[in-house]
Amino acid sequence: MQTSKRVLCLLLALVMALSMAACGGGGESTTTTGGSGATTPSAAPVTETEAVYDTLYASEVTTLNYLITTQENEMSIAANVIDCLVEYDSYGTIEPALALEWSSNEDATVWTFQLRQGVKWVDKDGNEKGEVTAHDFVNSAHYVCDAANAAAGASQYTNIVAGAKEYNEWTAYQLALPTATDGTDENGNAVKLVTNEDGEQEVLEEVPEATVDAIGVKAIDDYTLEYTLTKSCPYFVSMVSTGPYMPSNADFMAEVGDKFGTSNEYLLYCGAYILSTYEPQNQRIMTKNASYWEPDAVHIDSIVSKYNAEASSVSTTMYLAGDVDAATISSDLLTAMLEDPQYAEDIHPTRTGNSYSYWYLFNFDPNFDEEYEPENWKIAVNNENFRKSIYSALNRVAALSASDAMDPASLVSNTITPAGFASASADYTTYGDLAAFAEGDYYDTEKALEYKEAAMEELTAAGATFPVKVLVLYNPTSSSWANESQIVEQSLEGTLGTDYIDVIIQAGPDTGFLNERRAGNYALMKCNWGADYADPETWTDPFMEGSQYNFIFASEDEGTQALFAEYTDLVNAAKAITNDMDARYEAFAKAEAFLLEHAFALPIHTNSRSYQMSKLNVFEGQYAPFGVATLRYKDQYLYDDSMSLEEWKTAYADWQAKLAG
Repeated sequence: MQTSKRVLCLLLALVMALSMAACGGGGESTTTTGGSGATTPSAAPVTETEAVYDTLYASEVTTLNYLITTQENEMSIAANVIDCLVEYDSYGTIEPALALEWSSNEDATVWTFQLRQGVKWVDKDGNEKGEVTAHDFVNSAHYVCDAANAAAGASQYTNIVAGAKEYNEWTAYQLALPTATDGTDENGNAVKLVTNEDGEQEVLEEVPEATVDAIGVKAIDDYTLEYTLTKSCPYFVSMVSTGPYMPSNADFMAEVGDKFGTSNEYLLYCGAYILSTYEPQNQRIMTKNASYWEPDAVHIDSIVSKYNAEASSVSTTMYLAGDVDAATISSDLLTAMLEDPQYAEDIHPTRTGNSYSYWYLFNFDPNFDEEYEPENWKIAVNNENFRKSIYSALNRVAALSASDAMDPASLVSNTITPAGFASASADYTTYGDLAAFAEGDYYDTEKALEYKEAAMEELTAAGATFPVKVLVLYNPTSSSWANESQIVEQSLEGTLGTDYIDVIIQAGPDTGFLNERRAGNYALMKCNWGADYADPETWTDPFMEGSQYNFIFASEDEGTQALFAEYTDLVNAAKAITNDMDARYEAFAKAEAFLLEHAFALPIHTNSRSYQMSKLNVFEGQYAPFGVATLRYKDQYLYDDSMSLEEWKTAYADWQAKLAG
């Protein structure tokens, strides 16, 4: 790397700025440098001639057990060390992986996969430990469906695989029995009682016995795997590239017991890489699997990830110093660096995907402190004109400028299901009633004031007081989210007036932030959902009864409950259509349009976008808006330099054109 006074000056300026930020935060920043020859993995030593991708990470994983987690941070390891039945090319086309071919019966309720023979399990040192067979997928299904293992992705079986729900409920019942006490119900009948999350006694309902062998996942022989489903599922193949459907070796799991997934020693690997070094809060190294079934598709020999709690802050200086191969440019440095030709040549955006959707969500079951007037909020949030006034007063382009000052308008999404996520004869967002929402901008100050006037009259009659306090919670670990929340406050109060609403911005906890959302400790908050499979049905899950992402069903208002029942009926009607994809999409579009028409959710954007310097070309990597495809290093090359903005735009346009076919 060429060194100049300009580089040194910028490095000094960055170091000074970051040091000041660290002092202001009251924390000590520890910088750990990498470099190609810094550490050598145990399974395949890295030499100077090999491709070594050096990077930083700031958030440590809590488990390596890919069968129980759905967290992207943790699945980013599993995606590279464990293969799935299928994978995707860089344009989203499904390809064989551990399965060579697959087929279904006429109504898509039974799916059969013919497995690739000769795929090896290896340990952290690359020693072969057996062959991947159909029995390994059966083992994973049995493990995930056992409630004792508390697998976060168990619903991916229980919602669709025959016998999975019954076995999961039976094992959950068996778990609860030892702590249950004898009691009587309201009719005096003898029952078992358990204490719920609120500390209250409730009846433990008896569950019929179910056996693990009744789960509809069978090894017909060593290389033939069969899934029997509870309903027709034409999109089932898109579901099997997720953690719960990854294989696991039963003999090895029996040998290591509860230690499975607690370290790299207690895993077996069948993917492109091996987790050869795992030192929490220090480093982890993935090295090329010498026994991999497709070695020619693995171009990076090692991924060396160093832990640094301040990674988002220090990665820029470390990239410029040649210590790492990727860095995210913080918003406070981006403009200055883009204006300098020397650094601008290495800066480009991340690809905005459509695997996640973000929306501002109203809470109908507020559990926040009395000072924020939860009872008054209940009256307000159940009023449709009130919700629509917020909907129309939210300047989404301004809000998104907090994370992308360069082009925030291009980030705006008008629907819950992202455009380009799924298509039959046309893109899903162009179907039926949803098409009217897909274009344009909801931000309309004139309409917002009309809704305000109507809402104030109706809410006053209902006993509400003004201004209505609107508690907005954000995650403090994201600086852009904090800034976005401030802009949201300015947008809403500036349009609607402080006589009507009092937007209160509050930082949530640094850790366990999702628990605040699940507990209902907010009035209005940005939430998200990630797709699990290639069908619009996946985007209805956060809005259904029992979901921890939405509280419409918990409303005590009869009018809201009636609307929720109507939405649920629309979703169920869409789910029932399995033999005509255009009709299915039309029906789901009608349900989603209903959700938006009544302002139950305010879409804002899909996957977040940031600016970076990176020696990878993301467009070479595998792609799918669900599963683990985009987390994989397979098929990617390591380059000497990072793309410029213009090079990235050209590559992105080419990728989009090929993606569209």
